[in-house]
Amino acid sequence: MENPLTFQKNCVTNKTVNCLKPPPVGGIKMKAAIYCRLSEEDKNKLQITDDSESIRNQKTILLNYMMEKGWELYDIYSDDDYTGADRNRPEFNRLLRDAESRNFDIVLCKTQSRFTREMELVEKYIHGLFPLWGIRFVSIVDNADTDNKGNKKARQINGLINEWYLEDLSENIKKVFDAKRQQGFHIGAFALYGYQKDPNQKGHLIIDEEAAAVVREVFTLFAHGYGKMAIAKMLNERGIPNPTEYKRLKGLRYRQPKTKAATLWKYFSIADMLTNEIYIGNMVQGKYGSVSYKSKKNKPRPKSEWYIVEGTHEPIIDRDLWNQVQSMIAQRARPFITGEVGIFAKKVRCMNCGYTMRSSKNRGKHYLQCSSRHVAKDVCIGSFISIDRLEEAVLHELRQLSEQYLDREELEARVAFQDRLEGKVKTLRTQSAEMQKKIAECVKGISSIYLDKVKGLLSENEFMELKEQLSKEKEQYAACAANLEREMELITLKMKTARSRKQMIDEYVDMDHLTRPMVEQLIDYIEVGKREKGTSVIPIKIHWNF
Repeated sequence: MENPLTFQKNCVTNKTVNCLKPPPVGGIKMKAAIYCRLSEEDKNKLQITDDSESIRNQKTILLNYMMEKGWELYDIYSDDDYTGADRNRPEFNRLLRDAESRNFDIVLCKTQSRFTREMELVEKYIHGLFPLWGIRFVSIVDNADTDNKGNKKARQINGLINEWYLEDLSENIKKVFDAKRQQGFHIGAFALYGYQKDPNQKGHLIIDEEAAAVVREVFTLFAHGYGKMAIAKMLNERGIPNPTEYKRLKGLRYRQPKTKAATLWKYFSIADMLTNEIYIGNMVQGKYGSVSYKSKKNKPRPKSEWYIVEGTHEPIIDRDLWNQVQSMIAQRARPFITGEVGIFAKKVRCMNCGYTMRSSKNRGKHYLQCSSRHVAKDVCIGSFISIDRLEEAVLHELRQLSEQYLDREELEARVAFQDRLEGKVKTLRTQSAEMQKKIAECVKGISSIYLDKVKGLLSENEFMELKEQLSKEKEQYAACAANLEREMELITLKMKTARSRKQMIDEYVDMDHLTRPMVEQLIDYIEVGKREKGTSVIPIKIHWNF
């Protein structure tokens, strides 16, 4: 029989699937999948591919527990540098796929928060799909075990407290970062192209001469009359990597480009560079803000809410050249269809390469086209559509959606969807009442132990210890109750939103033309492909905001 210590040592390595398993003592062994997660980058790493010290410790603790229980190891799933609210964790999602395939019997974690900090996912997987798939969830520190029916409420309380903690943590971090931005400190994982982080002064930028030379050339070429598309094409023909590819080539842990087009200079990358005040020594941050603490999706913020601090670092572009370029940009700018902004501006993407399509004008008609094929050869098929045709397609689909909602929402969603949400609200009210009852019990308990202290039945130390314990429980229950109230408010809002969807569509369904505010409200983005050969069909996919 293999020594358990040797087995543990082998299993802590990255080659988990191939590690030897202890032979069965008798009967069929339960298969356990171990999940580990660490949210902060470990400073003890020797290489990017190494597991962090804390991840290794989690594995060791869980492997020891697993062997004590006599379970068999199926696999170890490990996400390093990911938060508990990140639903795109690669190993987390691999674990869920294997769970759905019934490849193991148990999911084993150090704590429930290692698996997720979101109450929604606790309910969806731990209390919903895992039992359906015949999988038991166990976390050893907080004693969560779905085989123990009596601690379901404790698991739900853990989930609520974890989510409350996540929301407060997010808000506190935001306040700290905003304060640093107001002081002109650079906040971000990467410096703007042309700069690098100062290794000797945190939050300060210094010039990266290799990239700065390209920045100066771009400004100079534009000042000499070259267009943004022409500049992008020149850089691509000389094989100069764009900012994304440059970071990757310099060994920074930047996202890997998915296509060849992602490594090329584009019209918008040149346009953004020419108007970025960071190149004249001003720190500009906060152009985008997160939608919520649960989402990584960002949305643009008005310029009045940006953080702009002048003179925080050495400029790459001198003021004379900057002013000349800004003047030329202002002169070249012209209104498009609806005044300052086109109705589909930055809303339409090429279905082939994913890049934002640019506006153009020919013989009095306005068009959208993918610029990828103009900046490098054989990169994209070159999607193309007229504004009139795209507007017609959007209005047509709006009318179809109105008819669908009339049939489906009135007959199905108004009944089934509303019933489900109302049932959820009823459950939350019951849970909230339980929390209020527990809060009252804690208050009563504190009064009771105080009387015991007065009577001499409890010492001062015993009283303080019990009081602290009851006060903590009271705070936890109060936090849970507040979270339940917030969740009920969100569901009520969702019910109102569901009722107003058809009203929102009907508001626009009889319109003959679109306006920019309508597009902003209704559409997230649109994908447009190239016209199918021999036909007049242009593939269009609209991603709505509702």
